[in-house]
Amino acid sequence: MGNPLKLIGRATRAFGRVVDGPLRELGFAMSQVPVLVTLKKAGALSQAELARLLEVEQSSMAQLLNRMERDGLVERIADPNDRRSRLISLTHTAIQQLPRGKSVMDAASRQALTGFSKEEKEQLEMLLLRVNANLDAAAQEGDSREN
Repeated sequence: MGNPLKLIGRATRAFGRVVDGPLRELGFAMSQVPVLVTLKKAGALSQAELARLLEVEQSSMAQLLNRMERDGLVERIADPNDRRSRLISLTHTAIQQLPRGKSVMDAASRQALTGFSKEEKEQLEMLLLRVNANLDAAAQEGDSREN
C-alpha cells in the first residue's frame, strides 16, 4: 500500500484547481479564504493573532495581508485598546463577496464527496482528524526538542 498522505496532498491540489477560477472571478485566491473566514468569525484581529490561529509564519502572513490589502479585501484599523497597534479587518467588498466564495468552496466539496454515504463522510472526517492530531503531536515534539 502506498502513502495515503500523498493522496491527501493530491486531493488538496485538485480542490485548488477546481475552485481557483471561480474564486478569482470574485476577487479571491484560495490562500486568502482562511484569513477571510477567520476575520468574518472573529472580527478584527492583529496580524500576530491571525498568524497564530492559522498556524503560519508571521512573514508569510504579512505578505498575504499586504496583497489582500492591495486588493481591497482587508484594511488595517486602529486598535481601540492600543493606539500603537493596528488590527486587520474585512472591507465591505470582502464581506459582500464572502458568501459567494463560500458557495464556490461548498460546491467543490460536494463534488469531491459525490457518491459518499453520510457514514463514509463521517468516517473520512474522523480519520483526517486523527491524522491531523498525530501530525500536531509530532510537530509539538519537534518544537520541544528544538527548545
